[in-house]
Amino acid sequence: MLRSRAFRPVLIVSVVLTLLGFGVTPTSAATPISVSTAIGRQDGSTATVSGYVVGQPTATSTVVRSNFPNDYALALADSASQTSTSSMLYVQITSAFRSSYGLRSNPGLVGQKITVTGTLGAYFSHAGLTNTTAFSGGGSSDPGPDPGDYYAGTEGKTGSALKAALHTIISDQTKLSYDQVWNALKDTDQDPANTNNVILLYSGRSQSKSTNGGDPNDWNREHVWAKSHGDFGTATGPGTDIHHLRPEDVSVNAARGNLDFDNGGSAVSECSGCTVDSDSFAPRAAVRGDVARMILYMAVRYEGDDGFANLEPNNSVNNGSAPYIGKLSVLKAWAAADPPDTFEKRRNEVIYTTYQHNRNPFIDHPEWITSIWP
Repeated sequence: MLRSRAFRPVLIVSVVLTLLGFGVTPTSAATPISVSTAIGRQDGSTATVSGYVVGQPTATSTVVRSNFPNDYALALADSASQTSTSSMLYVQITSAFRSSYGLRSNPGLVGQKITVTGTLGAYFSHAGLTNTTAFSGGGSSDPGPDPGDYYAGTEGKTGSALKAALHTIISDQTKLSYDQVWNALKDTDQDPANTNNVILLYSGRSQSKSTNGGDPNDWNREHVWAKSHGDFGTATGPGTDIHHLRPEDVSVNAARGNLDFDNGGSAVSECSGCTVDSDSFAPRAAVRGDVARMILYMAVRYEGDDGFANLEPNNSVNNGSAPYIGKLSVLKAWAAADPPDTFEKRRNEVIYTTYQHNRNPFIDHPEWITSIWP
């Protein structure tokens, strides 16, 4: 009975406080919140936050994505492609987690989604999560935002009906001039490990953004669908569509020329893993799927109804100036062997949100390739 008498007042006080709005049960940190929510809730409470690792904060407005100085901090964002520090949460990595989540020891975490529990409060005089007590995740890459209703109207469609529906959707785009392409490519093809550089498509070399031009070892604007295949040149339209325009070394670009794509051939200077012969070119294996998806995007986007040629893939090489590119069977095999990666997904998203406002459907839905071209 003594225990009952001692407990009853505490129970009554608890009920009264709860009724008055003063809950005595600690706030649960089990349900993760977004980075944007965490940034807006810097109130000293405990929270669990999920986001993508985008680098290491080294100052209030500085986050580095390579050459990490230590294992003490990381920055989270709601998108792996985020570059604005105002949209990042600075996370303190306490000593128990530095060997597993510190970026100097684990640089491969950049671009990965993790979940962290800690105290919502300033870190580096910036919105932060400090005194961290739990980390998890790090095994999945950012798939890119769900396009939501972007593909509305494709439901249940296959073959030519699907192709027609996609053509209508992706033809709604903002068009760039050929000069505007330079700056766009510096963004879309930015090296995630060095924001001063771009990644060259075929060769894979990381090169300074400022070295664009026409001199040897500069990078220039490669038309993956060769502009002579359909004779569209560099006029606004297919000639400036950055879904298939990529940075490439001037000499490697020249080695590819307007060749079709196929396996085989001899090694290409300055392009490790690339091969070329008299009628075809093959890029390094890591981007063969990217090339295929760009070619197939062009075939859906340009159907001859906007003053340009009807572009189509075929199973031939030596297509010359005809509005065709091959080899379709090889391109399909490349797409299957090299599915979309984080770099390609980010590129698609940047083009959609910042530049052309249309998407490459075969990055979002690789399965549509065999539906349209069985």
